[in-house]
Amino acid sequence: MSEQDEGLERSPAKGTQSGGSPPDYIPALRFGWLTSLYDPIVAWTAREDTFKRRLLREARIEAGFSILDLGCGTATLTILAKRKHPDSKVTGIDGDERVLAIARRKLTKAGLDVSLDLGLAGELPYPDESFDRVLSSLLFHHLTRDQKKSALIEAFRVLRTGGELHVADWGQAQNLIERTAFLSVQMLDGFKTTTDNVKGRLLRMFVQAGFGDVSERVRFRTVFGVISLYRAVKPAG
Repeated sequence: MSEQDEGLERSPAKGTQSGGSPPDYIPALRFGWLTSLYDPIVAWTAREDTFKRRLLREARIEAGFSILDLGCGTATLTILAKRKHPDSKVTGIDGDERVLAIARRKLTKAGLDVSLDLGLAGELPYPDESFDRVLSSLLFHHLTRDQKKSALIEAFRVLRTGGELHVADWGQAQNLIERTAFLSVQMLDGFKTTTDNVKGRLLRMFVQAGFGDVSERVRFRTVFGVISLYRAVKPAG
């Protein structure tokens, strides 16, 4: 490991969507009225551009790969992936209609051919072994433990053998300063969904879902704690 300071309907990006999020769905920044502020807040507080570009480098995406951005939000990572790898097929999925509306506007402005789907991480609407890479950025700390497990089982299912899961999310606090800083995130997003992150339990969950070669690749310090980049591989057999 290296360390730096540093419910379900397919909905194409240019089309319409229907359906809705479940009653217990937690939107970005917890409250729906904050959704429009998500991009500037994350960019300012979480070193978003830095860790997402590093996530893509860690993913080692090759030409022709099929990529899923799991919990794509406003499609910042989705857009970066398509721009960096124009020969790859990129799909984003998120459970929040409002955030997908922002994502569509961004994709239209960027002029990129990307599919956006409305759906939940624990019930992916894709066949087995559909993707070479599953990427996820700041999704898992919004999920309960059972939802995390379901999302990982689904990510494992839709990955091809040898495919990789790459996750960027809040990581384990290693000192009092990092733990205190993360309290702000927990008070906003809830202790129930964030405790597994700050206690470093995600790696074990990856293994329990069937992944191999599991590792924490990089840690980025932010004003609200540590963002960790994780890698896990779907083994043969």
